[in-house]
Amino acid sequence: MDTTRKPSWLRAKLPSGPAYRQTRELVDSHDLHTVCQSAQCPNMGECWSRGTATIMILGNICTRSCTFCAVQTGRPTELDFGEPARVAEAVARMGLRHAVITSVARDDLQDGGASVWAATVRAVRHRNPGCAIEVLVPDFRGKTADLDTVLDARPDILNHNLETVERLQRPVRKTARYDRTLDVLRHAKSRGFTTKSGIMLGLGEQTEEIAQALRDLRAAGVNIVTIGQYLQPSPQHAPLARWAPPEEFVHWRDFGVKELGFDVIESGPLVRSSYHADEQSARFGAGAASA
Repeated sequence: MDTTRKPSWLRAKLPSGPAYRQTRELVDSHDLHTVCQSAQCPNMGECWSRGTATIMILGNICTRSCTFCAVQTGRPTELDFGEPARVAEAVARMGLRHAVITSVARDDLQDGGASVWAATVRAVRHRNPGCAIEVLVPDFRGKTADLDTVLDARPDILNHNLETVERLQRPVRKTARYDRTLDVLRHAKSRGFTTKSGIMLGLGEQTEEIAQALRDLRAAGVNIVTIGQYLQPSPQHAPLARWAPPEEFVHWRDFGVKELGFDVIESGPLVRSSYHADEQSARFGAGAASA
């Protein structure tokens, strides 16, 4: 398969319109980072044109070097305790009914950034009491106490991505682990939270491996799953093995919902973790302070 040219089904909407400009100005004026920019999300034009963005806290430099991810890797230089208030104000200014917040991994911090995470969730909730909050968290190196710090702030949805099948975890995610991700999701579910995860296609996974990853996520109690196409950020990142056709994404959506019993599967070439997250939570019935 020729992977040097993107197929027609991967054409994303170009940035345009007053809502896009307003979102960019809001992000810039509040000195915020977004995963849309840092991770080179192909849906930035569409989402920002809808007046929504996925805010990334704890800086713009990740302590990990996952080979699929475009976020800059290195030694973080910032820890901004004024960030939670700015995030809460930006959510209010965007008028969001469903806010998605993520972060870089901060293995340099004793609590992995959990205290800032909790402060951000509480600030957003206080400033925007009618807004559902979805957190896309790192694994906190498997430290349940740090995960509990975030959960104690009562987000509505706990999202932590599996990213790929078990065999490919080490080359793709480096210091993360398949079993640790499932443990994070199981623990959040054991505390009564709506949980969400996601995987990518195109890294060299086999059909049965995809099915097993979905079975493992369902066994961990996950409610919502996103499945999208891996896009190689640069020649230095993990190589692209194939373009998964649209009908394959339909197959996995039907398999997950009809055979495994997931509540929602958002599956398509351009789907990312926060893509149409508000619609997913609405379909599932998750709302503010529902956990």
